[in-house]
Amino acid sequence: MTELDTIVNISDPAVQRIIDVTRSSRSSIKTVLIEDVEPLTQCIRVGVDFVEIYSSSESPISDELLALCRSRDIPVRLMDSSIVNQLFKGERKAKTFGIARVPRPAKFGDIADGGGDVVILDGVKIVGNIGAIVRTSLALGASGIILVDSDLTSIADRRLLRASRGYVFSLPIVLSSRENAMAFIRDRGMPLMVLEADGELEVKDLGDNDDQLALLFGSEKGGPSDLFREASSTSVSIPMISSTESLNVSVSVGIALHARIRRNFAVKR
Repeated sequence: MTELDTIVNISDPAVQRIIDVTRSSRSSIKTVLIEDVEPLTQCIRVGVDFVEIYSSSESPISDELLALCRSRDIPVRLMDSSIVNQLFKGERKAKTFGIARVPRPAKFGDIADGGGDVVILDGVKIVGNIGAIVRTSLALGASGIILVDSDLTSIADRRLLRASRGYVFSLPIVLSSRENAMAFIRDRGMPLMVLEADGELEVKDLGDNDDQLALLFGSEKGGPSDLFREASSTSVSIPMISSTESLNVSVSVGIALHARIRRNFAVKR
């Protein structure tokens, strides 16, 4: 492995940059900390612009990631492990991490251009669930995700980056009000399918529809809001044994999108 410069002084500007980025009180999120090799690799591959990438002096950066960084002209340095320990005091310590510039927020048009189904999360607030849904939606051909009432102020949320394993920048994700989300659905002429316990259709019936669909999932506790329920074309249920009250929302999204893979994969091709 090629010799890399090592940051040994806590006064190095890179250290202050990381401290600033990890402050929860930031009013404007223009840069973000991305941690671990898989998220870093995924973000680099989709064109996220990095300021610099670092690795603890106790855990040198992998040759594969280093080669990828060099192919994109991303600066890489080691950081003395004692400084890493101070930076991540009281939390899980990342061995490899980087500072990236936050891409421009996705717009509804970005989702429309993809052609695949659109996943709408209405009142889903658990970041771990949202992160899992991001990965599933990308893998199963969805065009994008609309987050309504998620409590997130930016998709460049450090928790969401961790939960999605860095895939949050790999497909369009729009933070929206219910009214704007409904306007987009109407403008596109997409049938709105609401997932509910007692749906008019079963999830297997989704595979027979060749339209681009808006698939709406409410929170496990509250379900879909009245605005979406009243505007829906129909409701869809996932059959379960009677002793099971509900499924985790990320599991429900996976089941629904799997029923749609023939149509969505054809669009992607």
